[in-house]
Amino acid sequence: MQAEPKKSQAGSLAGREYEVEIGPVAHGGHCIARTESGQVLFVRHALPGERVVARVTEGEEGARFLRADAVEVLSASKDRIEAPCPYAGPGRCGGCDWQHAKPGAQRRLKGEVIAEQLQRLAGLTPEEVGWDGTVMPAEGDKLPAGQVPQWRTRVQYAVDADGRAGLRRHRSHEVEPIDHCMIAAEGVSELGIEKRDWTGMASVEAIAATGSQDRQVILTPRPGARLPIVELDKPVSVMRVEEKDGGVHRVHGRPFVRERADGRTYRVGSGGFWQVHPKAADTLVTAVMQGLLPRKGDMALDLYCGVGLFAGALADRVGDQGAVLGIESGKRAVEDARHNLADFDRVRIEQGKVDSVLPRTGITEVDLIVLDPPRTGAGRKTVEHLSSLGARRIAYVACDPAALARDLGYFRDGGYRVRTLRAFDLFPMTSHVECVAILEPAAKSL
Repeated sequence: MQAEPKKSQAGSLAGREYEVEIGPVAHGGHCIARTESGQVLFVRHALPGERVVARVTEGEEGARFLRADAVEVLSASKDRIEAPCPYAGPGRCGGCDWQHAKPGAQRRLKGEVIAEQLQRLAGLTPEEVGWDGTVMPAEGDKLPAGQVPQWRTRVQYAVDADGRAGLRRHRSHEVEPIDHCMIAAEGVSELGIEKRDWTGMASVEAIAATGSQDRQVILTPRPGARLPIVELDKPVSVMRVEEKDGGVHRVHGRPFVRERADGRTYRVGSGGFWQVHPKAADTLVTAVMQGLLPRKGDMALDLYCGVGLFAGALADRVGDQGAVLGIESGKRAVEDARHNLADFDRVRIEQGKVDSVLPRTGITEVDLIVLDPPRTGAGRKTVEHLSSLGARRIAYVACDPAALARDLGYFRDGGYRVRTLRAFDLFPMTSHVECVAILEPAAKSL
């Protein structure tokens, strides 16, 4: 079935509809299908094995692929459910990818994406990385179909021209106004952001710490707009993003929130990075420490260390005779990390990019390495340097399976093999997944 494409753009196929069989899941929250002519469709709101009517949302004649939404399901998968969220679906909120899939099916789809990326980008099978193919839910998240975990402790609301808070539509700057986000943590929902008038604001970020009762909102005004008086349903501190420098500055209240993990309290300032799922920090620390098995006296690196989560866990375990070096590019995060770990004499935090700071340290040998790079991964140059340091074990924490697979290939070239890989569903309803790979020298396994 085909409808005529819209004529607003020369060559655009936006609006054309195709009746297609849905193939495998792909990285990015969509599945793959092909038109009768063989053109690839990346289809959202579909599931493998279904037959759907897919309406093109982006793409032109002759393009390598088209993006599309499943606007009608002709033959449904047994894994399909009605999306619990009223704002999910074609053309609506882009925050969730898998509201229409049973929770167990979501985890299976994520596992298939990880396996496909490992094979395609690194030539590795699940067996070769010591992974049984499962993606584990976080504690408390294993809910029946139709129920949604309230896990998102940080939500950035966009604001439309009428001052209403909402979330962005998929691959769009358009705002979907909402009354409530189902995946928002209770501490975010109870602020009542969606009920307020935010005229003059471009965005409102809400943060609800899990290690304390700290609540914070970060306001980004439109050019020339004045800040509103912020009166929410719970006490909050207020921060402002400055138009001139993009810096985050305190308006009133604490300029940080207090989070807790592995028995320690961490200060996280100015909207700095902290794992969004309330169970994520402890889950990942446990997986990393179980994989590394630190010993007293070890020398360890924590790269892309943020506010010091893994550095603190390592410092606790390597003892007074051990040492930990953390490297982080964000100035405020470095200040927080130094504050958070001030009680450890043999922990040092350096500011700068890993690939420039690490060579300057003069370090030629370490026992353990943790790296938790941004979504783009560490890259060949950094991995080559890390492979030369002779670490007994390396823990790689990854939020993107493609970047992880590429870097694991570089580590293999540097003489390391993956001992184990674990995957965690720390972003339910979305296509995102967190992995922890533990590496060791390949020679050790011979």
